[in-house]
Amino acid sequence: MVLVKKQVEKFRKILEGMRAQLTRTVKGSTEEAKNIDESSGYSQHQADEGTDDFDRTVSLEVTSKEFGILKQIDRALEKINDNTYGVCDITGDDIPVARLEAVPYATMTVDAQDKLEKGLL
Repeated sequence: MVLVKKQVEKFRKILEGMRAQLTRTVKGSTEEAKNIDESSGYSQHQADEGTDDFDRTVSLEVTSKEFGILKQIDRALEKINDNTYGVCDITGDDIPVARLEAVPYATMTVDAQDKLEKGLL
């Protein structure tokens, strides 16, 4: 089923909102990870420093995953501009609207993404 213009515009707004929110989150997480506690090494216990390092590592991993989603959102917006939104990048089949409603930045059908993740493509 080909998406109608009204549906595509609805998804564009959703994707742009998601992009703005994720951009703010990534910026905040990146700044948080960059900030080094000035008191580090002076009065903190070694275990506290280890906890801070762990928290910083987790924050960077989350930021990395969010950055990956941000790239997927950008790809979906690119597909909207190319009039190929809702078409699988791998198979060329239509992506079901239910999938796009669940994951608006999906650029593949579930089957194609499953095969890609399993290394079959």
